Amino acid sequence: MTKETKEKSRPPRLYVNGAILGYQRGLRTQNNSTSLIKIKGVDSKDETQFYVGKRIAYITKGSSADRNGSKFRVNWGKVCRAHGGNGVVRCRFHRNLPPQSIGGKVRVMLYPS
Repeated sequence: MTKETKEKSRPPRLYVNGAILGYQRGLRTQNNSTSLIKIKGVDSKDETQFYVGKRIAYITKGSSADRNGSKFRVNWGKVCRAHGGNGVVRCRFHRNLPPQSIGGKVRVMLYPS
């Protein structure tokens, strides 16, 4: 590696993107405490086993800064188990996700491993 490419290299990305599909639900009921997340690049039930127990971050931006000076808010969750055979996982968050988050993005952290 030359000196120029060494300076331009970025640190490794420690997360994978995911999309919020909605809540776990039946025909007439929905369970707001369990969210369904589709992880990018995961298309089978076997591939979801790697992500069980991993942390998930739902990041929003608030209007006012907190005591540390950051306007970003993070709701942390954890992958519980697979949901079906298509690479969707069930997740539980510290605070339930709001309805306007459906269709939004989350970060699936690659730790703890």
